[in-house]
Amino acid sequence: MIRAHTESHATQIDGTVSSLDLRRTVNEIVAATPVFDMHTHLFPPAFGALNLWGIDELLTYHYLIAELFRSSDIAPTKFWQLTKPSQADLIWETLFVRNTPLSEATRGVVTVLAALGLNTRAKDLHEAREFFRTQRAEAYLERVLEIACVNNIVMTNDPFDSVEMPTWMSGAKSDRRFHAALRLDPILNEWSKAADAMRQQRYKVEMDGSGDTVKETRRFLDERIKQMEPRYLAVSLPDDFQFPEDSMRHRLMCDVVLPVCREHRLSLAMMIGVRRRVNPALRLAGDGVGSADVHAVERLCEEHSENRFLVTMLSRENQHELCVAARKFSNLMVFGCWWFLNNPSIVSEITRERLEMLGTSFIPQHSDARVLDQLIYKWSHARHCVADVLYEAYNRLCDTGRGITRSEIERDVARLFSGNFRQWVNLDSSNTAEKAYVAVD
Repeated sequence: MIRAHTESHATQIDGTVSSLDLRRTVNEIVAATPVFDMHTHLFPPAFGALNLWGIDELLTYHYLIAELFRSSDIAPTKFWQLTKPSQADLIWETLFVRNTPLSEATRGVVTVLAALGLNTRAKDLHEAREFFRTQRAEAYLERVLEIACVNNIVMTNDPFDSVEMPTWMSGAKSDRRFHAALRLDPILNEWSKAADAMRQQRYKVEMDGSGDTVKETRRFLDERIKQMEPRYLAVSLPDDFQFPEDSMRHRLMCDVVLPVCREHRLSLAMMIGVRRRVNPALRLAGDGVGSADVHAVERLCEEHSENRFLVTMLSRENQHELCVAARKFSNLMVFGCWWFLNNPSIVSEITRERLEMLGTSFIPQHSDARVLDQLIYKWSHARHCVADVLYEAYNRLCDTGRGITRSEIERDVARLFSGNFRQWVNLDSSNTAEKAYVAVD
């Protein structure tokens, strides 16, 4: 013990990290721990046009489009008539040249450009476009994953998407770091459209749910699960979601989705609180947020105790009550700071609250990235927030009279960044997550 203390002033004689080195140690471990990004909209190169990357995709992200209309006189109808490169040029000129990029979305682009060695104060996109023109998709993927320190990614997979499904049908071998998540939005939120699409594929379903609808919808999901091998099933739900409710969604949830999840030992991920098309003229950028009823989640957890649920809620006002619910139901895993919550001030607040109420038994963040490059900034910014919160918590613990060791910090960060998710979706056979710190699939 004396020799260890002599070799590194970061380790005290009792094996704990000294107060002088606590901040550095936490930062170092948080920066170096690989992430299992458990919710994205990313695809590997094998999916062709769905594999989005590059400056034009980065700048036409819907967060930036919404921000553009606050700083520009261009009408949405005219904007949508522009080509994607022209849209990107306008966004760059408006938000990065004529305005200071202080918002989280614009600062994120700056973080990406800086990480790639590109000029963050460029007057136009010539240099950036030339850089991305020379990149190969596969090699660039490796570079981004290395910079972001991400070793596993969960996609969002729509079983009705005409662009995506041919790749699954072809049986093409995909990058094994990319995991599927079977999206249920069409089935649970737009049953008439889903039923029509299923009938075209010769599934015997009815609009009113009669006949063989339940059996055939379960068969549809069984076949897609066999095909995709998803880590979980997922659905985005509106702010007025209730359980129970007198609706086709409730019947499909109880008679189809939850039994299928139990049979295949899959969790149901619910992202609750979105208000679609608040401003339809902005398209995807026009969605909004509403406070939802956490009691609906509690009733689901209570009545279906054999099911596991991953839940994130979009409204800041729902976060404390959701934490309380997670304390009461062990089949509920809280995850991420989704969409409008993904701002450092709010991420820090929510992560502190969760840590104080749930210990390390939650998943602090996911990127929700739609463009590959976004992994760089979303995880860089998230790591800063997590490191701040953990340092403060460890410091308070030390002040209370219990020191912290480096191995304990490594264990905690591994659980938060990958271990909790891996255990929840049955990727780890043991009940410990320490090995996640160095595990790479």
